[in-house]
Amino acid sequence: QLQASGGGLVQAGGSLRLSCAASGRNFNNYGIGWFRQAPEKERDFVAAIRWGTGMTLYSDSVRGRFAISRDRAKNTVDLQLNSLKPDDTAVYYCAARPRWLVGGMRNPDDYDDWGQGTLVTVSS
Repeated sequence: QLQASGGGLVQAGGSLRLSCAASGRNFNNYGIGWFRQAPEKERDFVAAIRWGTGMTLYSDSVRGRFAISRDRAKNTVDLQLNSLKPDDTAVYYCAARPRWLVGGMRNPDDYDDWGQGTLVTVSS
């Protein structure tokens, strides 16, 4: 089971750090992604990381502002959100699949397990 945490209310230009933890297993060989869903919108890809190699993917809308990383000691995948904008307001979900999908990882259908989501609200 995946557990996302770290959301909250922040002013535009501020930062937050989200964390995704897995209970009962480790992330070896997994691909872990972050998605977000704003009210009445589709769930959009944000970033993904390949646990074994550390290779990362980002959406164009967050590249250069957000950073995804893995913490081997804690068995977590973190998402650092910097220079936040009101348009970043959404529920953020972490998701995982047992093996990295080459050429994929940007579609929600590529993932097997999902966390419950954590709300990020950016005020103007």
